[in-house]
Amino acid sequence: MFAFARSRRNLAYLFAFSMGSILVVFAAIAYYFGVEEQLQVFDEELYSTSKAIAANARHRISIERSQLNQDDIPILGNGLPPGSQVVYIRWYNAKKKLVGFSGANPPRRLTIAPGFHTVQVNTTTNKTWLRELTLPVIQNNALIGYLQIATPLAPLRESITRIRLFLTLGVPVTLGTIGITGWFLGGLAMQPTRRAYEQLQRFTADASHELRAPVAAVLSNAQVALMPPQDESEQRFRLEKIEEIAKSMSTLISNLLFLARHEGPFDITAFKNINLVELMRSLVDEYQKQAVAKNLNFIPYLPEQPLYLKADADLLRQAIGNLLTNAFKYTPSGGTVKLRIFPRGYRAIIQVEDNGIGIPAEDLPHIFERFYRVDTVRSRQTGGFGLGLAIAQQIIQAHGGQITANSVLEQGSIFEIQLPRVDK
Repeated sequence: MFAFARSRRNLAYLFAFSMGSILVVFAAIAYYFGVEEQLQVFDEELYSTSKAIAANARHRISIERSQLNQDDIPILGNGLPPGSQVVYIRWYNAKKKLVGFSGANPPRRLTIAPGFHTVQVNTTTNKTWLRELTLPVIQNNALIGYLQIATPLAPLRESITRIRLFLTLGVPVTLGTIGITGWFLGGLAMQPTRRAYEQLQRFTADASHELRAPVAAVLSNAQVALMPPQDESEQRFRLEKIEEIAKSMSTLISNLLFLARHEGPFDITAFKNINLVELMRSLVDEYQKQAVAKNLNFIPYLPEQPLYLKADADLLRQAIGNLLTNAFKYTPSGGTVKLRIFPRGYRAIIQVEDNGIGIPAEDLPHIFERFYRVDTVRSRQTGGFGLGLAIAQQIIQAHGGQITANSVLEQGSIFEIQLPRVDK
């Protein structure tokens, strides 16, 4: 089971890595576009403020003048706008010389290009990040000066910090959730493989065990038969026993090969329309002879009207034959075995009923498992290996049907097969 735990862990790691990578990339992209969007909104507000101040100045400039004077800038005489977040406002003329300002002391000449800039201002207590806009002021298609305005980036930085905090906490928590989910999903994904592996291990162990016993019996009987015979009838008995065991092993190997070859889905394209009633008549003739030999009453109930199925006739014959063989094995001499065929809605029903030894209730859910035998001693006496019902179930399920069993101990059993009908 260590291999499955390791595979489950590897699946969880792979799932967490792939989904985590997608999450990190998505978070990085979301963070980038979120910051860009907030910065754009911030810049639009700063630009609107700058345009309003520039428009106020243009109204005070006469058409004849093309230069900016300090008297043309009313805001400089009154200080910064009350309640505003503006740190400083600077006016430069068309030759980029300082005309006036409010706020921090500016350079005498404009040295930076128009547009938005992020700058850092050092104060006595700390450093402050500002968003600065240098806006050309144009009137009558002529450049009359430059307006430079700056506002603190603190609100924007606080908002970005909140986004970073959310991502810093949210991404690890989400990665942990992805890891737990990956572990859970890995367990679910490994369940079918684990069950198949356990079935394979059990199948291999059971098959090797079942083959070991007859091989040992063949070897022991052969060794006795090779000794100088004291009684020729004893030697004949040993040889007959070897023949019997060899036939039993041949049957076992054939069943194992059948299960191995038909492990996957059947080729339903090879199925043909067959008349179930006609198929059962040939099977009834064969088992009537066995019933006479075993002193059993075999009573078939076949309808007069045909029932058509889309099936493989040989496989279906084998499945029903396995049920009849089991019924004959476990029904005492003088008992009765019944075979019924009848329609039920859109399905054809096949029932095999006997009044034999029955099946205990605790064993009933397991009888279709491979190598499962209710009574090991009696199964060995009758030559059973516990594969007949497993093969029958596999064949019926491949035909889109189902097989069920009901039984009462010491009273008998009823096996029922349901198969879909088709039109002729």
